[in-house]
Amino acid sequence: MLSLDSSSIASVALSRGGEVLSRFDTVDTRSHAEALAPAVHDLMAEAGLTGTDLDAVLVGTGPGPFTGLRAGLVTGRTLGFAWALPVHGVCSLDAAAFHVAPEALAAGHAEFVVVTDARRKELYRRSYRVREDELGPVITPLGDPRVGPPEDVPALPCYGSGAGLYPDRLSHAVPGFSDLHPSAADLARAAWAITSRGQELSTDTSPLYLRDSDAKVPASPKRATR
Repeated sequence: MLSLDSSSIASVALSRGGEVLSRFDTVDTRSHAEALAPAVHDLMAEAGLTGTDLDAVLVGTGPGPFTGLRAGLVTGRTLGFAWALPVHGVCSLDAAAFHVAPEALAAGHAEFVVVTDARRKELYRRSYRVREDELGPVITPLGDPRVGPPEDVPALPCYGSGAGLYPDRLSHAVPGFSDLHPSAADLARAAWAITSRGQELSTDTSPLYLRDSDAKVPASPKRATR
């Protein structure tokens, strides 16, 4: 499986059976569109793979900023079309939640929230309940993804890059996770956790923008003046 996520950092991963074989990550949030396609090419070439060797493409659906999030979704959809592969979508916050689930269980946090930077002094967030079965940690989302100021985040242990941004404005920012961003590698692991329990991945790749675009169409054209 080829995974791409650009909801925060730009990242690409190749995986087999939930094991990440190779990955690419860049924290340069200004070059998502330029970085993703070359990264896919390089990872595929290094692994000696072509599109016909893949079973599916997986994309992170956000939430995330308009430009960055679109880059990953369009790249994933285009590759799926070109290679005649199914394209699946997973909420990027869910992928990060699968990443921290073992730590949350070890800390006794039966419920927690993942928070990432939404800019404008706001955070993207989603709350989860975590338990463990014979296959490992299982997360259950508690509501839909949201965006808002740090003060709106539920009074739960907070994991993710957003916790490092506003530790004094959150009720319980868990230290040690300030560098945690949703990634393609975590998407791949989350997808395996889902499918290994007999569930199907969603084919919905609609972006989770959560708020209106900064670009606005004028209500009426301006009159030209001499």
